Amino acid sequence: MTTSTRGAARTPAVLVLEDGRVFRGRAYGAVGETFGEAVFSTGMTGYQETLTDPSYHRQVVVMTAPHVGNTGINDEDMESRKIWVSGYVVRDPARVPSNWRSRRTLDEELDAQGVVGISGIDTRALTRHLRERGAMRVGIFSGDAVRDDAALLARVQEAPQMKGANLSAEVATTEPYVVPAIGEKKFTVAAVDLGIKGMTPHRMAERGIEVHVLPATATVEDVYAVNPDGVFFSNGPGDPATADHPVSVMQGVLERGTPLFGICFGNQILGRALGFGTFKLKYGHRGINQPVQDRTTGKVEVTAHNHGFAVDAPLDRVSETPFGRAEVSHVCLNDNVVEGLQLLDRPAFSVQYHPEAAAGPHDAAYLFDRFVSLMEGQRA
Repeated sequence: MTTSTRGAARTPAVLVLEDGRVFRGRAYGAVGETFGEAVFSTGMTGYQETLTDPSYHRQVVVMTAPHVGNTGINDEDMESRKIWVSGYVVRDPARVPSNWRSRRTLDEELDAQGVVGISGIDTRALTRHLRERGAMRVGIFSGDAVRDDAALLARVQEAPQMKGANLSAEVATTEPYVVPAIGEKKFTVAAVDLGIKGMTPHRMAERGIEVHVLPATATVEDVYAVNPDGVFFSNGPGDPATADHPVSVMQGVLERGTPLFGICFGNQILGRALGFGTFKLKYGHRGINQPVQDRTTGKVEVTAHNHGFAVDAPLDRVSETPFGRAEVSHVCLNDNVVEGLQLLDRPAFSVQYHPEAAAGPHDAAYLFDRFVSLMEGQRA
């Protein structure tokens, strides 16, 4: 429930975690109440891309950077049709945006889209709490939604958990659409939308790929109806343990031996398709400064992340799967979480992070070239 008001900055707001921790601040964006999973993002820039990333559906994002909103909101950097975060938490919102592309303030955009936020709280203390206790359910309350702390805590504890949530169909397109190749068309790719960001098909289009974006409910027959040279599975929200349909579709693609590339949720889908398990991380990886090593080259990349689940695959050996041998190709240097998989006997690979990387960094852009190389090899 939200109500729009331009006096939000003076309205008291309360953030309540499911373990009873309470933070008090001021309303930011819309006034009302909202619920979700509390997570933190370590990016110092790119907040517009974060807000419009469908992978953040049903999450309340805490920004670790203290000053947010400096560059306002423009009409070019949206990663999807709307803001997907359930709530937004900042310490010191910018009073006046300063950027030549800015069209309105971040506060105005949050208000216009009904996103309830809170400002003026100690986000460092909140982040430390989430690192120690783990991501958890949270509520933000402002205006008429504010009650006594015990009543608000009860509301938070009634909210659904992220574990077991099947969310990809809620954010994916309902109708297929085509992103044309830029310049000469070289390949056709069927992209299964599990929460795709706009920059992802653009990165493929830059490489001469015509991208057919399909709904999350697409079948194997739908995928091959576009005569693809390759198949792509996108990022998206929710628990991969619930994604039985995309797993089944991916297994159909693997059986046919079509070049396959997956990112983020797509990496978890590949893990499940190969027979590996998945698990929920304590507080996840979110931000644009995560170090990952490509084990095939030894190169270390600074990468963009947004995931709360990971694949449970062995790091120390090649695994036998129903589709041939598979190995972990990328690993996070902070905690040794699996950040990529590749098949050794079929043209398929995936990464857990975001190589399209709007708003950066671009260390991992080569992965789209690797996908092109797989399709070139298959055609040859």
